[in-house]
This record gives sequence, C-alpha cells and structure tokens, in this order.
Amino acid sequence: MTTSTNTDPGTVLITGPSGSLGAATTLAMAGRPAATRPDLILVGRPGKRMSDVVVQARATGATVHVIDADLSRLSDVRAAASDAKRLVESGAVRPLRAIIANAGMTVADTRSASADGYELTFAVNHLAHAQLIGDLIGTMTAPGRVILLGSNTYHQNLPRKLLGVPPARWRDPIELAMPAPADQKPSTQASGVAYSNAKLAILYYAHELQRRAPQGIGVVVYEPGFMPGTTLFREQPAAVQRIGRALERVPGVSTPTVSGPGLASIALDARWAHLRDGAFVVKDQVREVKPFAVDGAREARLWEATRELLDLA
Repeated sequence: MTTSTNTDPGTVLITGPSGSLGAATTLAMAGRPAATRPDLILVGRPGKRMSDVVVQARATGATVHVIDADLSRLSDVRAAASDAKRLVESGAVRPLRAIIANAGMTVADTRSASADGYELTFAVNHLAHAQLIGDLIGTMTAPGRVILLGSNTYHQNLPRKLLGVPPARWRDPIELAMPAPADQKPSTQASGVAYSNAKLAILYYAHELQRRAPQGIGVVVYEPGFMPGTTLFREQPAAVQRIGRALERVPGVSTPTVSGPGLASIALDARWAHLRDGAFVVKDQVREVKPFAVDGAREARLWEATRELLDLA
C-alpha cells in the first residue's frame, strides 16, 4: 500500500454497478466535475444494463474499465481482483482509493448454493466481498476507504415487525454458509433471516477489517435506507416484487436516485474522511448500531471462518 497527501480522487472500484443503487452511484461519481471525478473500475455481470451504464458514464468524460465477474463464483472474484491490480499497477487508472462493496442479493430459496457450494445470500453479500477486499486492500493508496453495504434488517424494529421482516439469528459462520437442507421448504421467513444474517456479518466483518487494515484506510458501512422494488429482490417471488414496487411510492422511502449520490459522497467527499471502525451511516447520518452488533468474539470468529471458507473454495 502506498500513501499520498494530494486530493486526487484516484480510482474507485464498485461491485454491482449496473442496477439500481449501483448504477445511480456509478453515474453520480462519473458526473462529477473533472477535478473531483475518479477513474472507475466496474465489477459485475456483463449484459445490456452494464453496457448502458458504461456508455452513460463515459459520455461524461469518465475513465471507465469493466471487469466481468459473477460474484457467486469465487474464482471469478479472484480473477477480478487480479485484473484490477493490473490496471492499477500498469498506470491504466489512477491509484486505488476506494472500494465500494455494493453488490448484494436475497434469494427466495435458501437451499440455493453458489458455485462453491455456499448458501447464495451469504456467498454474494459477504464471502465474495471478503475475497475481493482481501486481495485488493494492499494495493490501495492512503487515504482510502472501504465501503460495505449494510442494512438495518439485522435487527427488528416496530415497522419491520409489522411488515414481517425477520431480524438476524446469528449462528457460527460455517453454519451460515451452508445451504438449507434439501428437505426444508422455501419460505420468506428463512429468506429474510438469511439476508439479515448476511448484513449482521457485514457489520462484524467491518469492525474486524478495520483492526487489520493498513494505516490510512477507513472502513465504513453504508445503509441506503429502505429501497423496496430494487433489483436486490430479483430472485424473490413476483408477488413480493410487486409489493416492493408499490412501497416505493410511500413518502420517506429511499430510492436509488437519492441514495446513489449519497453512497458516492461516502466514497469521495472530505466530509466523510474521518470515518473508520465500521462507522454505520444511514443515508447521510452516522448512527450507533445495536450493542449486539459489536462483539469482538463474534468478529474474530467470523474472520477466522471466512478465511477457512475462502481457502476451501
């Protein structure tokens, strides 16, 4: 890792840049004035949505490189990290100053497994980004930032209780990484718990990552607010997707066009440069997490189990 004192925004790598929040964030960064506009490395699945974002971003004058990767395949993630390193080390892009671990998903059937045999929600939301960040954090230039995508679904407040959104039910991470048994029927409850567990894992991981990160690299968790109807729910039943789209019209509900620029700001603006230790930012305010979301023993165990799961893959 290198250190720089200049204000060059450098390069930002973002996963899941082609849909909803990721696209809005990418275009918000690309649309900045030239002096504050970063180079962009976009990591995600190829297709029309990715192509559309790239065309729009490049039309602003942004330098954009695309790395095709399916985050449900750890071999793809490792290859993507290697490609990103080459871009940085060859000078094709400016120094890497931020990683936005934006990609995420929730699945209707927790029996679904990734290419490496892990429960798909946990694999994409946590394991893929742990692999990517672990491979790239030593390539970053300080001051730099790692931004993970969190969610308040890790606990259950009154609105979530009324909506039937379950909180996390923490277990050993090796267990969380295993798909549900073949004889277990799919349910929205199991799906919700898997998602909330993955988001609690992100909080634990952020705290432990900061302890191990090179000096000058701050770790932040960003909660964009409740955004129903986004592509995050593309694997959910059609009825759930319709409810999500209907809820988008409720006053106060977040949208990618609002939260995308907010996430771009977390990655780039001096206002947030002091954040570290997995600071939890909800929209544009730093918030305290629930006491059980800060747990040194769980954080250390998650780190150990994550390394084991990645090594096995």
